[in-house]
Amino acid sequence: MTLLTNLKTQFFTFFSAHKISPFGLILLTVLFLFSVDNTTFWSLGGSIFHGHPLSFAGFLLAVYFLTVAAFSLFGFVWTVKPFLMFIVILSAVTSYYMDRLGVVIDRDMIQNVMVTTMAESKHLITVGFVTHVVLYGVLPAAVIACVKIKRHGLVRSVAVPVLTFGVSMALAAGLLMADLKSYSSILRERKDLMGSYQPGMPLVSAIRYAKLMTRTANLKVVAIGEDATKGAAYAADRKPVLTIVVAGETARSQNFSLNGYEKDTNPRLAQLPVISFADVNSCGTATAVSLPCMFSKFTRDAYSYEKGISHQNVLDIFDHAGLHVEWWDNNTGHKGIADRVGSRMMTAADGAEFCTSGECTDGVFMRALAEYAQTITQDTVLVLHHIGSHGPTYYLRYPDEFERFKPACRTAEFKNCTAGEIANSYDNTIAYTDEILAQTIEFLNGQTHLSTALVYVSDHGESLGEGGLYLHGSPYFMAPAYQTKVPMILWLSQAFQEQFEIDQACLVDQKDTTLSHDNLFHSLLGMMDIQTSEKDSALDIFASCRSNMKLVQK
Repeated sequence: MTLLTNLKTQFFTFFSAHKISPFGLILLTVLFLFSVDNTTFWSLGGSIFHGHPLSFAGFLLAVYFLTVAAFSLFGFVWTVKPFLMFIVILSAVTSYYMDRLGVVIDRDMIQNVMVTTMAESKHLITVGFVTHVVLYGVLPAAVIACVKIKRHGLVRSVAVPVLTFGVSMALAAGLLMADLKSYSSILRERKDLMGSYQPGMPLVSAIRYAKLMTRTANLKVVAIGEDATKGAAYAADRKPVLTIVVAGETARSQNFSLNGYEKDTNPRLAQLPVISFADVNSCGTATAVSLPCMFSKFTRDAYSYEKGISHQNVLDIFDHAGLHVEWWDNNTGHKGIADRVGSRMMTAADGAEFCTSGECTDGVFMRALAEYAQTITQDTVLVLHHIGSHGPTYYLRYPDEFERFKPACRTAEFKNCTAGEIANSYDNTIAYTDEILAQTIEFLNGQTHLSTALVYVSDHGESLGEGGLYLHGSPYFMAPAYQTKVPMILWLSQAFQEQFEIDQACLVDQKDTTLSHDNLFHSLLGMMDIQTSEKDSALDIFASCRSNMKLVQK
């Protein structure tokens, strides 16, 4: 204890006895960030500039001076230490996810973080994460706190940061101009390079997110599809319709055996008359983007956060047409999609046996669904938002008895698992989704008093270590197909096929057609025979698959 006390005393005595100017502290802090928190940035840069070391050195110096220029705006005696302490801790946090998991902290990722729940985010706070942040963030911040800042007169205190900004910007511009053609080409073609730079990317993204929230704070919601009506399929003296739309979570198409995966992850669905569309692209790579987008009328190219929150969606159109609509959630919420229709969160009260870890597996829907179906007397669309395959704690997404692929990774610390163990754990989540979807379909098939159907589509995929990437949320321009290819599965009861005159064989012929989340809005309207000017038949996969059967009255 005495030795520890002496070391502590010497530590604080050393840093209390040595004074440094704000300018010097900024230079040293940026050098520290460059050296410690940018492993991915250095690796990408070395690869991109391979064989051109002088060009790479010039680029690094330009980025260094640009960072110094930005930090100099906070280079005043009373702001420099708090700002730099915040920066080194922030950089430690973001570098962990960038360098260990390949997660880029762009605006969409910040948006995803801001709308997540404590239950979801707690799994990312691992021992490895905390250790990394303490070593590379908290301890350096403590050093900065102990440093004594040289104080000067008011004029010099103001002039030095201004002069530093100007000189640093000039140096950066000069270095970039020395080989502008090459640098501009690289920055244009390899956005992943600056996307990996810490803390540049997180800071710019935070500013962009703040601007987005400010710009959209008072947007009014535009009604769409108010002309919606039920089509001829809704004749009198028939069964009520129940369509279940399952919004999957983090399921990637490549790991569905229905789509050719070598492991048998879909043994139950393979025994049912489902159609698996094998080539479906997501709207985004994170829930906060993909979920609102897939229910909106906008294509991925046209979609934006502003448009999403300022326009009603397909659930509202169902409501306008006179259908009863509800959203049931076992995930992080409906992201505003169900603001104008009924919604509920699933809890242990809906099935305590499915909620033993503080979170519920998707089996929690089944009892509530059985009770609810007996009360249905009107045409209904029910959305079930699964927790599905949400990582990094894949092992919590299925009951222990469903751990079919072994050995499975049973920790959020991927570094403690092999690639095979991570894949096994993830594949177990897909197999459990297979089980829950099969149970739901079998239940619907048994509801003889209803005309039933089910559509399942995941919001985005997942990286399991391919190319050094884990989880999801990569910017779409650089996201691998593992994060953008999603499963989409359709099941129609015989009664539903007859009532809506749908030719299932025609749909089977489309199973390998390239589709996307763009098709969901219009296909749901087409499938449910909802007539509205908002529907685009070119994006409706049912448009060409209406059979010539006579409408069967039920």
